[in-house]
Amino acid sequence: MMLQAAILSVLFFSVYSFTIQASFEKREENSNNTIEDDNFSVSTLLEKANVNLGKNLDDPLVLFGDIAVPTDLQNADPCTARGCLWPKATDGNVYVPYRISNQYSTRERETIVQSLRSFAQSTCIRFTPLANGQRDFVDIQSREGCFSYIGRRGRGQVLSLMRRGCVFLEVIQHELLHALGFHHEQNRSDRDQHVRILLQNVKRGLESQFTKVQTRNLGTPYDYGSVMQYDRFAFSRNRQPTIVPIPDNNVDIGRATRMSPTDILRVNRLYECNSIASRRHLKPGQRKHFL
Repeated sequence: MMLQAAILSVLFFSVYSFTIQASFEKREENSNNTIEDDNFSVSTLLEKANVNLGKNLDDPLVLFGDIAVPTDLQNADPCTARGCLWPKATDGNVYVPYRISNQYSTRERETIVQSLRSFAQSTCIRFTPLANGQRDFVDIQSREGCFSYIGRRGRGQVLSLMRRGCVFLEVIQHELLHALGFHHEQNRSDRDQHVRILLQNVKRGLESQFTKVQTRNLGTPYDYGSVMQYDRFAFSRNRQPTIVPIPDNNVDIGRATRMSPTDILRVNRLYECNSIASRRHLKPGQRKHFL
């Protein structure tokens, strides 16, 4: 009896181990289809989800991995070439209308709404459902890949969150920050003081993803923990790093699972979220993001 029990135990753990290994391998092969992707970096999620982006004629021109560029502004930074901020209301808040496509499941829609509401916890940004008469809004759709325009474009501007691969809090916040006017951290105008870009390790034809942009850094430091920072292997063609932090190359980068305090501070500075009205609802611990 003890021998039989021992044999059954070995068989059980063998099957269990095989199941776990098979599940892990399947996740590696199909990671943009599973919830486990939530453990990956934002840049990994975006790179996997956007693998086919640009292959269809209907897809917009996309630069820097996930930034859509209008055809009339392909040679300029859309946010500096025109006014791109969303307007502020008299109560000190910035109301950004949105519409969510009916393509999403109930659970996916809840995740998107939760991400939209997260901005109200520590900024004056208020994403609100589109109402009659509102012309400019963020049109959230499940298109090919994850992408957004930079800042307010005018009328309905598509923000794509493909169902398979993009509906995660950190990815949604990342794309919404683009829609508010923010670029990637590694494209900052002062990035060479903080990271070294190894173009020899970047996939052929994607070197432009690491071009510096003339950004407004709003008096904030480079933030390795920003949800806008790609990880060190972003767009790597040989499993070698493409982004190395300096002077300490051991600093962890690109692993944010939500907006960092610096991300929040930048939103508040860009939109001047310092009025009493916009801060009234905040708890004392949240007010540090308004310095």
